Amino acid sequence: MILKGKTLQNPTSPQASAGQKQEQNVAFFLRRAFKDNPEILVINDFKFTFNDETAQIDHLIVYPYGFVLLESKSIKGHIKVNQQGEWTRSYNNQWSGMPSPIKQVELQQALLKNLLAHHRQEILGKFLGIKQGFGGRCWDHICVVSSDTVIDRNTMPKAVSDKLVKSEFLVDKLHKIMKLGNKLLRKVNVYDTRPYFNQQELDSIGDFILSQHIDGNRQISEEVNKAPEPIQHSQTNTTSNNSVPIAETQPTAQANLSCKNCVESTNYTPMYGKFGYYIKCNHCSKNTPMKQNCPQCQSKNTKVQKRKETYTLHCQDCSVESQLI
Repeated sequence: MILKGKTLQNPTSPQASAGQKQEQNVAFFLRRAFKDNPEILVINDFKFTFNDETAQIDHLIVYPYGFVLLESKSIKGHIKVNQQGEWTRSYNNQWSGMPSPIKQVELQQALLKNLLAHHRQEILGKFLGIKQGFGGRCWDHICVVSSDTVIDRNTMPKAVSDKLVKSEFLVDKLHKIMKLGNKLLRKVNVYDTRPYFNQQELDSIGDFILSQHIDGNRQISEEVNKAPEPIQHSQTNTTSNNSVPIAETQPTAQANLSCKNCVESTNYTPMYGKFGYYIKCNHCSKNTPMKQNCPQCQSKNTKVQKRKETYTLHCQDCSVESQLI
């Protein structure tokens, strides 16, 4: 299931354009393989902060047994990695060093593990009175390079070669890593001792990760195909010198948020729990989910996101963003 598509930007250099194209290619293969699988959650272009550190993960996969982080790299020409793990690449017959994408994604992985561990109780809650956590889960990371990259695997350390794959072989590699098997046999498979998340826990993890995403400047999602809404011009009178009226963009829609028990619409406290964002009514103490149907198209395919102290409802079908709080 695709929880977040690749976000397109306006590249300012040929290198940035090539990098974005590579990320789009990887997102394409992930969408083709997993869009209809509710047990495999795909989050593209995930940026988050924790403990005053910021990380951006090109592609993140959450599945019943753990997590896989993918770092996309557009590399034209040859790449080599020596026994010390140092990377070099060729471009126009000129060799130069480059940062290790494996080390880069390892740093991202460490920060994500700390973030999830810190919020483990609110994400996973308790089972039989015991606090759940992320211990024992599988953590893997891969560098995905362009299909036209020439890889010198003969001199490359095996540990690096195992984490390096071309785009068209990515899905095969992921299946080998995840080893999902038959869902019905997990509880009785004594040979597979990996702890796993059930569907409820997967959904909670996915909702939490989406809530932590940091939006940058206004960007265009590759999954949004609708035409932009026309600019609405103000109806104020123009001056005698025929100046052009100031253009105003259409404001964000406002969703109705109130307690489902007593219909209180102002006296509540926003909170986050195992099933996502909700409000706790200060009048009757009942909880009400923030997630609701889109006020524009009535679709149930919506997600709640938090940006600082603002909560918004994002419709995945009509792309309307409605302010909740």
